Amino acid sequence: MTGLDPSPLLSDLAAGSAPFALIARDGATVEVLTGDVVDVELLADIPLTDADGVAREVLALVPYRQVRERGFVCHDDGAPLRCLVIGDRVSLPRAEAMASLPSSPVPLADAGFDISDEDYARIVRRVIADEIGRGEGANFVIRRDFVAGVDVDPRIAALTWFRALLEQEKGAYWTFAVVTDDHIAVGASPEAHVSAKDGVVTMNPISGTFRHPAGGATAETLAEFLRSTKETEELFMVVDEELKMMSAVCSDGGRITGPHLKEMSRLTHTEYMLRGSSDLDPRDILRETMFAPTVTGSPMQNACTVIARHETVPRGYYSGVAALFTPNGSVEGPTHDLDAPILIRTAYLVDGRLRVPVGATLVRHSDPDGEVGETHGKAAGVLGAIGAIPRDVPVAPEGADADAPAAPRRPLAEDPAIAELLASRNDRLAPFWMNPQDPDGSGPFAGRTALVVDAEDRFTTMLAHQLRHLGLDTRIVHWSQASNDEVDAADLVISGPGPGDPRDDSPRMSAMRRVVSRRLFRHAPLLAVCLSHQILADQLGIDLAPLAQPHQGLQKSVDVFGEDASIGFYNTFTARVAPGTTERGIVVESITARGESTGAPLPVPEGRIEIPAEVAADPETGDVYALRGPAFASVQGHLESILSRDGMRTLERLIAHAL
Repeated sequence: MTGLDPSPLLSDLAAGSAPFALIARDGATVEVLTGDVVDVELLADIPLTDADGVAREVLALVPYRQVRERGFVCHDDGAPLRCLVIGDRVSLPRAEAMASLPSSPVPLADAGFDISDEDYARIVRRVIADEIGRGEGANFVIRRDFVAGVDVDPRIAALTWFRALLEQEKGAYWTFAVVTDDHIAVGASPEAHVSAKDGVVTMNPISGTFRHPAGGATAETLAEFLRSTKETEELFMVVDEELKMMSAVCSDGGRITGPHLKEMSRLTHTEYMLRGSSDLDPRDILRETMFAPTVTGSPMQNACTVIARHETVPRGYYSGVAALFTPNGSVEGPTHDLDAPILIRTAYLVDGRLRVPVGATLVRHSDPDGEVGETHGKAAGVLGAIGAIPRDVPVAPEGADADAPAAPRRPLAEDPAIAELLASRNDRLAPFWMNPQDPDGSGPFAGRTALVVDAEDRFTTMLAHQLRHLGLDTRIVHWSQASNDEVDAADLVISGPGPGDPRDDSPRMSAMRRVVSRRLFRHAPLLAVCLSHQILADQLGIDLAPLAQPHQGLQKSVDVFGEDASIGFYNTFTARVAPGTTERGIVVESITARGESTGAPLPVPEGRIEIPAEVAADPETGDVYALRGPAFASVQGHLESILSRDGMRTLERLIAHAL
């Protein structure tokens, strides 16, 4: 179809009934994709080849409900995994496409948010108190929708909104319109969730939202935002969460570069880039990375549960992805490259109703009114472009000719003070994740095996990657599948982190207690992390208590058995001893005496055994940061986190002790 005049092409799309997609992603062209629509049930069913096995290009709209493939919960609205199997594609010069698209405003009726500002602020308070405050996770994204009635031909509305976003919204990763018979999606997404090209996987966590003041952002106003602890830690937490995903799909774990600024029309975001190597099928990469923590929360599985508790209606495609699978001609590796932006800053039109979903990332020190403002700011780019709210009018500098064309503004990232503030963030981060990685199995513990028991926090994938760097032959097993034989056979067991109250009697907590007790009472090498550290402390008779203020995404410098270490903490509960305690001989009631069999070969007179434990605790509060004793060690912080500058050194020390 190359060489066609763009005017009749786009006119035919407006007047016709065939499905199509428009994508602008390089700043110079608009890709026009046409073909047939196929709805499938699973990501593995995305039809990347025809009946003869010939590779073909597919654009898939992946709804949020696909998290069911990973066993996560959601409000299931039946939104289809919709695939446009591309038969033809045309690349039009951007200016020609713009000239051919309709520009008359689309009237909206009864426009406004479905949840009032006051009600949304109440939801924020509940999530902070009832979810983050109870240890259910570090951060959660709860959405609200801007809704309106639309009495215009849907295809005309889609083309009009696409043109408006193309003209008005800058800095988007994709500006797109996907038009099918009963569903339309038009957006300007700033965030590439995941891409895979020539064996290189890239993720682009974006977090921290600076709403431009009237007249636009300046270096001075942006600098104040960049100094915000809340905004900085919010970005670090989503980088940690996406590194969990990278460690699951990339043999080299993933390397961080950045931070960078993502400047848009009404907002500026901070972002990092993560890159690693993988030979997985791109559909498997997509499944393992469902979905971005920037639009769900962390840890991922519990974030989905929290979303289901606090959002009363299904998400549809919000927080899913638009995934373009393009044949790459490979005969040895994956046959398709993947480019998948997150479905945010997107307007949906179904049955005459417009919906623009937006969400705020809620953390331990979120301000409810501030989070309300963030949802307004995120919606404003789309709503301003399509005419639902007034557009920003740039303010001319004092003394300037108001009628003169505005001079091009230098990107704020090029301001020396801004560049220095951005670069200084990396001083806090773990060098391990900033440097190239390729474990070769020659570390200090080479020849030994490690079993990591996952308690529903995929920090375990990052831990496993670090363990392999230390030479350990490492495998991860979900808590529900950790058999006694597996737990007994490993040279080292790492009992992992997870959400929730360690004092609960849920099946997950009971299973993690079994893992810890089997290793403890057999004098078999054990490292317990975060939640499991608290479970171990409880086994040793140390009190557990909720923190007055959750430590979610908090970096602290602590003394770990005579050595200062900068470590990242994600905990709501803590083990606590009397201030000044450093050593204890603790008499422990064996699990056998509690009616749970450990198979312990040790004689346990009257169900009790004395275990000496060394304690590393805060000298003022008694909060326990680490424990060690015969064949065991534990740590409250996450040594695998990017916030743990001394994570690898501390991990090696604790493993050496346990072994």
